[in-house]
Amino acid sequence: MWWEKAVFYEIYLPSFADSNCDGIGDFNGIKEKLPYLKELGIDALWLTPFYPSPKVDNGYDVADYCDVDSQYGSLQDLEDLIQATKNLGMCIIIDVVFNHTSIKHPWFQAALQSVESKKRDWYVWRDKPNNWESFFGGSAWEYDEESQQYYYHSFAKEQADLNWHHPAVKQSIFQILDFWIEKGIDGFRFDVINNLTVNTNFEDNPVDENGRQIHQNDVNQKGILTVLKEINAHIKKRNTELFTVAEISSDDLQVINQYVGSDLFDTAFNFNLGSQEKLNLNYFARQYKAMNTTGKLPTLFFNSHDMSRSWERLAKENRDIYQLLIVLLTINNGITFLFQGEELGLGDFVPSNLTETRDIQAKNKYFELLHTEGEVKAMAAANLVNRDRSRGMLPFNMNGWIGPSKVNESEKIITAGYKALIELRHKEGPFLFS
Repeated sequence: MWWEKAVFYEIYLPSFADSNCDGIGDFNGIKEKLPYLKELGIDALWLTPFYPSPKVDNGYDVADYCDVDSQYGSLQDLEDLIQATKNLGMCIIIDVVFNHTSIKHPWFQAALQSVESKKRDWYVWRDKPNNWESFFGGSAWEYDEESQQYYYHSFAKEQADLNWHHPAVKQSIFQILDFWIEKGIDGFRFDVINNLTVNTNFEDNPVDENGRQIHQNDVNQKGILTVLKEINAHIKKRNTELFTVAEISSDDLQVINQYVGSDLFDTAFNFNLGSQEKLNLNYFARQYKAMNTTGKLPTLFFNSHDMSRSWERLAKENRDIYQLLIVLLTINNGITFLFQGEELGLGDFVPSNLTETRDIQAKNKYFELLHTEGEVKAMAAANLVNRDRSRGMLPFNMNGWIGPSKVNESEKIITAGYKALIELRHKEGPFLFS
């Protein structure tokens, strides 16, 4: 398949390329940079969510799955981008967020109208909450005074979880997938897909010896693989070459691999490798060997919109180490995913105050500690979990497109390294690590 040796490039839409100088990335900005990405050797683009959204979670709170947010352009602009990408021989995949919707989505708004609403059971409701915690902190249940029931949200309270036990939910999602397949996209990245179904007994989650909750009854639940096989079958029936990659909220290789197979996803993000907090080559070798003994093609990445940049996190701003990371990413067996700006050796953006912070995870941490620790310590703690660190505007948005010819000498060397090794990968194919 086309994706087996491909190099993907993740584009975080709000900060990649701004064509109209409004401070926000957009579709036309991406289109303008396609020749640069082609020259770098990129085979496929991955676009993060571009749907209409209140932006509580930077677009991962979707209010309409079959439209685009006007700040990024029009639906026609996106269609033009898709066609321009294909004209250059590249593919394009899009993020789909089917674990939850925004509470502003018409489905949830209809569910709020009455307990008798046809959309009510499209979401998860309870008369009394259990002890489940949101992955963003606090209870995963929000009280609705009108109906005197609680709805479930595994992330922000503004992101209500869909009830995948309801057949109408599944059929509606199939229609959404069909809509984007008709638009010409080449695949899907499925967000937190192992959260889709929940334990219908709603048993409390256990806690560890430190009082931290173990997410035992709200992720990786019985029946989820059956649902995912149906999703995969629907997609592959349309086109066997459509690519599917899953985000699994786990760094356990055994858990990750449960979701990959001929009747499941083509691959999944290997957080066991990609989310390391410090570089350990022995650990890399062990994990890489384990990943290549399963018969399933792994993913290779060290950066994404959800983690700090590897220039600081792994390389500690050492160019030689960073170039080693480039080698590990590009010539080894697996599907390579680069994150925007990685080819420039960019470091983290660190907000100095709450005004500069967009990430809800960081905001929650700040307000959790503000009254007990004070503003300075609360901000420092918030920045430790702040996903904005990797989401800052790329440097070519500051004063127009700077291009590889105008970056500093270190960045030129790093970019050249990526380009040369991607070219080698295309020419010789990836190798097994030894």
